[in-house]
Amino acid sequence: MVRTDFSRAASWEGLLAALDTPTEDGFLAHVEPLDDRRFAGVTREEAIALLPDAYEHPLLVLADATALGSTDLPLLVIDLVEERGRAIRVVAAELWGIENNLSLSNMYFEEFAGAVDEDGVYRGL
Repeated sequence: MVRTDFSRAASWEGLLAALDTPTEDGFLAHVEPLDDRRFAGVTREEAIALLPDAYEHPLLVLADATALGSTDLPLLVIDLVEERGRAIRVVAAELWGIENNLSLSNMYFEEFAGAVDEDGVYRGL
């Protein structure tokens, strides 16, 4: 998870706390936060282009201004397998479902993209 917005320190801390809080069933999103000002303002396309050749994860997560500017913390989740570059927003509390299922090849990105709300944000199945 790459932080691209540095204007809201409290939101970033809240996001980290949300991602470190397991669900009732003990699930967590397995993401490594990257908090480096070199990535300030990086777009989806730029972030994809910066990925190392050895990057093997099925998705990339950006904590951008939109995510950190909302109480739901709707992170930008980018597909790197099925339709590289396609993205949806997911509230932080539901990132675990996408990350866990895509990492295990249990589900496809398309399934999550088809379950977004009217505002384009995935809030769980």
